[in-house]
Amino acid sequence: MARRNRVTPEGRIIADPARGMFMGNRGILCGSDGALRKPYQHRAWICCVLDWKGNRQPLASAHRWTPLFFLDEAVALAAGHRPCATCRRDAYNRFRAAWAAATGTLRSAKEMDAAHHPARILPRQRTQVTHKAGIGGLPDGTFIGWNDTPTLILGDRLLPWSPSGYDPALPRPASGVVTVLTPAPTVAVLAAGYRPVLHETAL
Repeated sequence: MARRNRVTPEGRIIADPARGMFMGNRGILCGSDGALRKPYQHRAWICCVLDWKGNRQPLASAHRWTPLFFLDEAVALAAGHRPCATCRRDAYNRFRAAWAAATGTLRSAKEMDAAHHPARILPRQRTQVTHKAGIGGLPDGTFIGWNDTPTLILGDRLLPWSPSGYDPALPRPASGVVTVLTPAPTVAVLAAGYRPVLHETAL
């Protein structure tokens, strides 16, 4: 039976047997019985490689951080994560540089997390923050809600997401207002030139 540790672009944590390209960390999310108890513990939501120097992490533990999994980096960004400064240092540096280009200020990881947090989740409701924007101006790598499905923007295509990969592409309209799932600060980072790693079904 699949564990509840897969993260969707809508920020939900679900159970699905499909494997993802990246792992994430939001702290200790499980109780002593191994069941998921909360969506996050701290503000440092990071996106990590699956294997870091051979370290093995329990999938469910009340005493160690809880691994989460994403189809690809664009999904992780939509869910509110950023590249890990340890296992993905090059990606972190590029993300940080793009953040500085978008905001005019070079920030530390802690400062970015503090600015990011209110743009990704409503703490009391524990639901994802979304915003509206014109589809024509959104950068590649952004997730939107389209036909009730989380959908990735990539060039002139819209790619509907599923846990195991992207469905066949749809044409991207030139105009229209859409609901954006990717947090606004991350959309600005993408617009400043950061390019997330995408699943093979998107290429």
